[in-house]
Amino acid sequence: MVVTAADTEPEVPREPARRRRISRAWLLRFVVAAASGFVFYLSFAPRPLWWLAPLAFTGFGLVLHGRRFRGGFGYGFVFGLAFFLPLLTWLLAFLGPDFGPWPWLGLCLALSVYFGLAGWLITVVSRLPLAPLWSALVFVALETPRTWFPLGGFPWGRVGFSQPEGAFLSLASVGGAPLVGFAVCLTGFALAALLLRLKSLKATFRDRNALKVAFRDRRALGTAAFVVVPVVAGLALWPTIGTGAQDGERTVATVQGNAPDIGLALQGQRKLLRDNHLAESERLLDDINHQRVPRPDLVVWPESATTVTGPDPQLDQLVASFGAPALIGGLYRLPDGHAQNSVIAWDPHTGPGARYSKQQLVPFGEYLPARKIAELVTPFLDSETVDMVPGDGANAALNVARTKVGVFVCYETAFDYPARESVADGAELLVVPTNNAWYGPGEMSYQQLAMSRLRAVEHSRAVVVSAISGVSAIIAPDGSVTASTGLFTAESLVGRVPLRTQTTLSDRLGAWTEYGLLALAIAGVAGGSVLRFRIRGAQRTRRAQGTGTGEAAG
Repeated sequence: MVVTAADTEPEVPREPARRRRISRAWLLRFVVAAASGFVFYLSFAPRPLWWLAPLAFTGFGLVLHGRRFRGGFGYGFVFGLAFFLPLLTWLLAFLGPDFGPWPWLGLCLALSVYFGLAGWLITVVSRLPLAPLWSALVFVALETPRTWFPLGGFPWGRVGFSQPEGAFLSLASVGGAPLVGFAVCLTGFALAALLLRLKSLKATFRDRNALKVAFRDRRALGTAAFVVVPVVAGLALWPTIGTGAQDGERTVATVQGNAPDIGLALQGQRKLLRDNHLAESERLLDDINHQRVPRPDLVVWPESATTVTGPDPQLDQLVASFGAPALIGGLYRLPDGHAQNSVIAWDPHTGPGARYSKQQLVPFGEYLPARKIAELVTPFLDSETVDMVPGDGANAALNVARTKVGVFVCYETAFDYPARESVADGAELLVVPTNNAWYGPGEMSYQQLAMSRLRAVEHSRAVVVSAISGVSAIIAPDGSVTASTGLFTAESLVGRVPLRTQTTLSDRLGAWTEYGLLALAIAGVAGGSVLRFRIRGAQRTRRAQGTGTGEAAG
């Protein structure tokens, strides 16, 4: 027998080749998931690229197509990590080189788990009819527990906050941030489903134009409707967004005293903050007295611009010089030595009066949820540090300058309930004192400003943002910014704002919109689970019947 070279060469197995193809497909999906997460980040302020958000969910939807549980979680986690890492880089400026990147990385990893859970649950509902609808519900529903856990919640980066302008923003007047986020996700997931359907039709009808076939395909038409309807609904609502005064107007001044951009070194510099705001207030007074700007009806100082421990003759004199009441953001010392982050109504004749105290405190900054752990990651405490005391929601709308002024402070902008409570208490104008001086010249202040713009539309109220170091702004009830300051500058804004009394549908529905979306998502996941078990049961039955037939034939 003649032995040839071909006989001696081992046969190349096919399995490794198949694995290589799978590996390339996995890599492609990984890259698309990461790119989609980064595109989602690019849709956030300060960039006016709101339309990128639905496209990000289109890419995410394409990646999740046909995936199982593990793949759904993994790609969702990658999507989240590519989003949160750049979104929260301002934490690095806050922490500085001494702490390194570990708190930032830890928070981003924890938040990305929610996106991973979303990807996992989307694979559960993907076989249901109207799959894009259920996918959008699942993703937005997981923003609700993110406002609760961990450590009181961290809702930064909610989908709705990517829309301070554009087609979807008007939906905030109907259902707040949850409805805006749902509309964005639905558009994106539906576009992904439509592209997959067109690809399927093209493969089925190779000799026909897929678009022509799609016009006669009810499934494709239904999916296309999910792409178009949220955009059309948002555009159709814009004429209903009221901006006119309903109870007169007020001239409001906000004082931005500024702070040095020194990150954590700003700790303990409360006297500097106070001096800066006193100096800028004096400059504003000079402009008023020389008629360079109109005399305000209300003056606003930002969050923690001073410390209030008792009578304050210097502030009494300053407010009296304006001849108008002021809202003073300050650290208010209670008789027992504890402190509250408060906004105090200061009358030019009678001095300090009613105050609103911040309810949603910042973990590791204003209170310590786990002191032993906190000592490892925060510079804000020592053995004698005492937690701030949260407010109880009293005086959510302060009577000042013949106006009901709703107040919510800094971090509270990311949560739905503080602004909602102030409007329910009769607020005709909203004021947001804030201190972002810790976070450097990055994007944090602009991200927070975008939230205030959404709140303006959600509640149909003008919003005045008063910041220590910027961005301070005056926002119209339609979310447009009529005046703003730069970062790390000493500036003042004076503007005329309308007072409004009409409540929006979002105000009347309150949290029911959010909980309704959550309930629908839970129902979808339950339905998807039942359908999956039925499909698996049917497959097992068919396999068993096939085995039985084969044995009988044998």
